[in-house]
Amino acid sequence: MLRILRSRTLRALRAELAQTRTELDQARTDVLRAGIDAAIVTDSAIRAETTVEELREALARATADIARAEGELLGLRSHALLDTEDRAVLRTLLRTARKQAAALDRVYALFHHGRLHSVHATSADAEAAAESEGAPRDGWTSLAPGSAFPPAAEVTWRIQPLSFGVNKSARRAADTPTAA
Repeated sequence: MLRILRSRTLRALRAELAQTRTELDQARTDVLRAGIDAAIVTDSAIRAETTVEELREALARATADIARAEGELLGLRSHALLDTEDRAVLRTLLRTARKQAAALDRVYALFHHGRLHSVHATSADAEAAAESEGAPRDGWTSLAPGSAFPPAAEVTWRIQPLSFGVNKSARRAADTPTAA
């Protein structure tokens, strides 16, 4: 009887050994698969990081481009508004001057660095307006009749006479639309 128990135990041990070897082979296969999966995941993570860096750089460039474009747009809008405002103010001032001084044949436009500042009925009024804005009182000079004006950038304040015409009938003729 002793012999039967030993053979049974031996068979059981051999079966257990075979089972353990099978489990060991399965574990080795799982470790290999896990290593391959880890390599794939690592490669994917590296590619994702590279892509994220590229996208961040593209976003930074796009943000800078947008900021530059918005600045340019703001500058263009303000420039267009100033040009439109200058024309509208000049028209309004000329109309006002025409209504107030029917006998006048000219007005005096005051320019600051080449940009229209205001329009006045007399040269003295234009000088007073410039002086109230900080122009020196003793810095006024006049040009000889028919001489060319210096460039606007060279002159801080300039008074320039603008003619309406010789008389009212000439003014009405100039204001009358003509057909082409």
